[in-house]
Amino acid sequence: MQPFLTLGIVALLAFALAVACAALLRRRRLDRRADSLRRLLQLADQVEADLKTCRSGLQQAHAVISLNPDLPAASEQEAQQAIDAGLRSLLQQRIWVRDRSARASQQELDEAASTLRTIRDRLEPLMHALERAHHELDAAMREHIRPEPHA
Repeated sequence: MQPFLTLGIVALLAFALAVACAALLRRRRLDRRADSLRRLLQLADQVEADLKTCRSGLQQAHAVISLNPDLPAASEQEAQQAIDAGLRSLLQQRIWVRDRSARASQQELDEAASTLRTIRDRLEPLMHALERAHHELDAAMREHIRPEPHA
């Protein structure tokens, strides 16, 4: 009778260990999904902020350029359309997160985050270029406004 009791206790402990391992694995998977969703939403917020910063910078630059007809007119409408298209695409991404993220696989979540990371990486040099152009435009305007010394 003693060997059967020992065997039963060992089997019960093995079963309890298997259940604990399964619960731990499930918890880790759920934590990874939650982290992926959090990262995805954070990236979406960052891309949206970047696009709005670009839009604001372009509007400021256009306002300055429109005051000075000597400066070449930039294609503000094309730039605005590109930013609006980016914001619409971002809205579609957010709708996907809202509607499908609960059923999405981990791979789909990772791919969505990767797409947003790529967009953000592509926006970064454009934002730096816009900032440089804005500084150059400010300098040109200061130079243009500065009164000429009388000889």
